[in-house]
Amino acid sequence: MVVETEGIILAAGFSSRAGTFKMGLPVGEKTLLEQVIEGMTTVCSRVIVVAGHRAQRVSRITRGYPTVEVVFNRFYEQGMFSSVQEGVRQVRGDFFFIVPGDHPCIPPVVYRRLKEAAENSNTGVEVFIPTFKGRKGHPVAMKRSMAVKILEEPPHSTLRTVIRRNKSQLVEVDHEGILWDIDTMEDYRKYLGAGRENNRIFKLNDTSGVVSTGGNSSTIENSKCFKNLKPM
Repeated sequence: MVVETEGIILAAGFSSRAGTFKMGLPVGEKTLLEQVIEGMTTVCSRVIVVAGHRAQRVSRITRGYPTVEVVFNRFYEQGMFSSVQEGVRQVRGDFFFIVPGDHPCIPPVVYRRLKEAAENSNTGVEVFIPTFKGRKGHPVAMKRSMAVKILEEPPHSTLRTVIRRNKSQLVEVDHEGILWDIDTMEDYRKYLGAGRENNRIFKLNDTSGVVSTGGNSSTIENSKCFKNLKPM
């Protein structure tokens, strides 16, 4: 049985396609990165945020979250896999999630579903990948045994390469948010527009995965957030 669960958020990139630092983009009174953190913290005892570009800004954003630890990836210019390796190097738990910092539409119920799948999995399965209507998304969930395998990879490798070499299980979830990211400012404006109606800010419900905009709500798969954004 999974005893301790940790999360890794990759927030070290340059946000080149957005033209601005995405992690600090405002969403109501919070930031895009905080949306990702708050989707994860109710499930994880510890959240590791991997910073690189604008690391001091990331530290300031996460200051109010006692279970969040920021680590600096000094090789962040080499690409995302270097941040994956830096995050995995910090893992102490039995089970961990990896998610890019620009995926703010993942509710806690998705993390719980993946954790349940791991607790009930057959021997040999080390990787758990969520799917929505058969399409793979984020976060990727792994047993601790995968940490060593990731760290053994050369710097030019990819997480996808490591996953393909190991036994994985697809976990169907009823939340389209696993498919969406904020890659450009157009994506961000659509995301913000979907969540802001008469000053009501988009939030992810902690337990049900319901999208709420103040007095109105809808199931996450019917939310305009996911109709307007682009798939990965």
